[in-house]
Amino acid sequence: MSQPFGTVSADAILEGAATDAYFERTRATLEHAGKNPRVVAEVTADQFPTGSFDVFTGVEDVATLFEGRDVDVDALPDGQLFDGGPVMRIEGSYLEFAELETSLLGFLSQPSGFATAALKARLAAPDSLVLSFGARHVHPSIAASVERAALLAGLDGFSHVAAGEILGREPGGTMPHALMFCFGEGNQAEAWTAFDEAVPEDVPRIALVDTFWDEKSESLLAAETLGEDLDGVRIDTTGSRRGNFRHIVREVRWELDARDREDVDIFCSGGLEPASIRNLRDVADGFGVGSHITGADSVDFSLDIVEISEGSSDPSSSRTQSGDDGEPISKRGKLSGEKQVYRTPDGGHRIALADAEPPDGGEPLLEPLIRDGEIVQEFDLEEASERCLADAETVGFGDRADPESDVTNG
Repeated sequence: MSQPFGTVSADAILEGAATDAYFERTRATLEHAGKNPRVVAEVTADQFPTGSFDVFTGVEDVATLFEGRDVDVDALPDGQLFDGGPVMRIEGSYLEFAELETSLLGFLSQPSGFATAALKARLAAPDSLVLSFGARHVHPSIAASVERAALLAGLDGFSHVAAGEILGREPGGTMPHALMFCFGEGNQAEAWTAFDEAVPEDVPRIALVDTFWDEKSESLLAAETLGEDLDGVRIDTTGSRRGNFRHIVREVRWELDARDREDVDIFCSGGLEPASIRNLRDVADGFGVGSHITGADSVDFSLDIVEISEGSSDPSSSRTQSGDDGEPISKRGKLSGEKQVYRTPDGGHRIALADAEPPDGGEPLLEPLIRDGEIVQEFDLEEASERCLADAETVGFGDRADPESDVTNG
């Protein structure tokens, strides 16, 4: 079996077979009618600003998808925040990319949702260690997409081994409850000691302390067992047993401090989301975040033709100047015409027709991605992460009041 886990192959994606059936029907119909107009198509989530920003990512995979296709593509840079208007623009003969729409939207929608949720977690505890623990909640084939989105949003690391090999990063993590079960109740000290003896020195000695007994009791036992080698304790108490989780963490902190173990960090995990992280960030040192990221809604992108030309579909006739020969067109509820989006000095997100005067001080955000089928951008995860966090500060992500919608038509 060539695909033992029922996943779609990379070849099928690149060839356009990973598509919705109606695009195949569309190709057959247009070829039968001898039509292949040149179009400008845009990818959008909202037409107008709503005051709610999302993180844009997945663009590197889209570049790979379109490489070698006779199209020009512009896009927001990886990690940019957006609020309405186009995040990507494609120009070329329609049949050159028609079947790629399904994969294109998939490459953008889910990772952008992951990254937006991860950014909320990051900003809930900006000075704490925050790790992505969510790969177990998604199909293994997309684990690296989850972890990359988390890193882009500024999280400090992740747990998935294979994703680490793809991303060139070392995964983190210490011990699960299963390890404690294998040693049995009453033998927690033996489990922690065996762990300390077995794993490499560069792995933090963080003891799981909520398996059998009270979190405070197991934390003190771990401190006694490992002594100065203990770096921290992890509390992963299930929600049904927590009661007041903040009080539990404060108790553990108090008792450790009372025994001069201020050096032992407290790490929390298990169903955490931004509100609970904010509630704990002054009493805990780090957090593992899982389902908050992987359960995030995908960004609801769609691709729509906004300009069309019935002229020659000969590749040699490719337009390079926006607005030449094309007629604005759109479905109901969408905005016609080729557009640009801008970041204004006050952190606003503005939309204008591409040939209109830009807003005062506005910086255009759509940048060349593909020219004549060649990728013209370079991708660097560190740069994308820096862009994401800087732009989040610029736009006041998470605390920005809804701005008045603004579309400039020149």
